[in-house]
Amino acid sequence: MSILVQKYGGTSVADPTRISAVADRVRDTRAAGYDLVVVVSAMGHTTDQLLGLAAEITINPPPRELDMLLTAGERITMALLAMALHERGVPAVSYTGSQAGILTDSSHGGARITRITGERVRESLSEGKVVIVAGFQGVDPERREVTTLGRGGSDTTAVELAAALGAEGCEILTDVSGVFTADPRIVPDARKLESISYADMLALADAGAMVLKSHSVESARDRGVVVHVRSSFTDDPGTLVTDDASDAPLVGIAHDGGTITLVGPGVAGLVDRASSLLGAHGITHGPLVADAGKVALEVGPEHCESAVRCLHAGLVGLEVGQ
Repeated sequence: MSILVQKYGGTSVADPTRISAVADRVRDTRAAGYDLVVVVSAMGHTTDQLLGLAAEITINPPPRELDMLLTAGERITMALLAMALHERGVPAVSYTGSQAGILTDSSHGGARITRITGERVRESLSEGKVVIVAGFQGVDPERREVTTLGRGGSDTTAVELAAALGAEGCEILTDVSGVFTADPRIVPDARKLESISYADMLALADAGAMVLKSHSVESARDRGVVVHVRSSFTDDPGTLVTDDASDAPLVGIAHDGGTITLVGPGVAGLVDRASSLLGAHGITHGPLVADAGKVALEVGPEHCESAVRCLHAGLVGLEVGQ
């Protein structure tokens, strides 16, 4: 059977009810004919809570011990999900990053994956088991020390596992239904994209979009892994992150503080139009700085959301040459 890698984020496994829902989804996906590797994050805000505990002990925790502490969150989730699958009659086994053969460099708190051996993962798949892997963590083989991959590390774990196992696909399941042309909390009529290129997704991530972290997108691009960003709360299709470039001049708008970034292959040609739109709405802004595939500008933080809505209304959906 084809291998499918699924990653479930913290909101998707936030409590026992959500873990049970994920177990149902995993069971149904397996029944559809896939060998499944499931990467999990820590439940809800567990990582932040663990960081809070460390802060109550010391303002300067040793990086090694902090990694030992933080990796506990994913281990809790993986074990609970394995139990939920067993309860449903689905054979499953959970592995830490080191047990799964996720090898990293020696950097604590921001390690990079150097190689995935995956012997135990492959062996368990051959036995018909669902394999659950703790995201966000690995092991430095030289020192035999546990390491963590930094924020968004579970996404990177899933992408790298998909590449190492030759998986058919890699699904990143979260609490949003895909990648949108703008933050739908600010722009209610933002459009969900059917697909987006690695380059455009990376530019949006760098500019503050929270759907995927930059390093996971870089890994997908470098490994040629197609990523499907979708919601764990519905069965609706999400957004495919691929090598295919968009035909639209503007793909999306991201913001971070008072910095707004327009992303897309033709955004350099939209500078004058963007400036006119902001001016017509009485929004002052700094210089529009064009770079490859993106244009950034500064507005006052108090005008950021209205500027995003204004630019989205006037620029998204334009065809080439308009």
